[in-house]
Amino acid sequence: MEVYKNYVGLGVAGNFALHLEQAGESADFKDVLTDDPNGPKGIFPFYIPSREGQLGVYPISSDTIILPHEACNVQPEPEVALICDFEYDGEGNVTDIAPKFFGAYNDCSLRKEGAAKISHKKNWGRDSKGLAPALIPIDSFEKGGVMDSYRIASFLRRDGMLMRYGEDVELTGYSYFHGKLIDWLKNQINTQVDFGPLEPIGSYLKDVGSPKQAIISIGATRYTHFGETNFLKEGDEVIVVVYDNDKYCMNPILSMANRGALEGEGISALVQKVVRG
Repeated sequence: MEVYKNYVGLGVAGNFALHLEQAGESADFKDVLTDDPNGPKGIFPFYIPSREGQLGVYPISSDTIILPHEACNVQPEPEVALICDFEYDGEGNVTDIAPKFFGAYNDCSLRKEGAAKISHKKNWGRDSKGLAPALIPIDSFEKGGVMDSYRIASFLRRDGMLMRYGEDVELTGYSYFHGKLIDWLKNQINTQVDFGPLEPIGSYLKDVGSPKQAIISIGATRYTHFGETNFLKEGDEVIVVVYDNDKYCMNPILSMANRGALEGEGISALVQKVVRG
């Protein structure tokens, strides 16, 4: 999936209640103060095109997760990603973020203690992230828009058994969504500094010529007990599904996932095989 090679990749940390606690990452943000204690904690980069170092390695795949060489727990993070256009002012500050498409995304992450930055757990090489090949156009990223009727679910297939990995939740359950999220993103990109687990995103964008397009993952949802306590193994299959609840309910989606037939109007599905690097 090379189509997004010139898109900057950003993620939102802490935009769904209790996820950070389940992932064992809440302590990383103990010194990060936010205006809203219930809001997101910050933005992290997972891919900066043309940047030197690990963040410059293109990580997106639509069908594969390659496990890292190091011994480390690896955990899927089922999310929704927005495909956005950016606008900047003359000083390189982001002035507008326009979401154009959305779809299923896997912010697959390393679970290791002592990482100085969030990004150090997010991109360990090619095929370490996942984005569905079929995305859904956004008519309006406001209340009453197309995304309001959508939900997200995720599964793990292991040894022929399909298990629920993340809770089945509505997209409007995100702490920040619609215009509130866009306003927060613009301010956070332009003002976030190098502190604790966070990095100066605005400076990064200026350094690489202010990319005009971005993939923004807006936050991982909560795990089931199985998801919280089971990490990836070679041979697993990760499935993330974003679906229109006006057209489908959970049981048909589960049946379609079990049959490997997650296609149809109102569905964005990501299916990734886990392989050893």
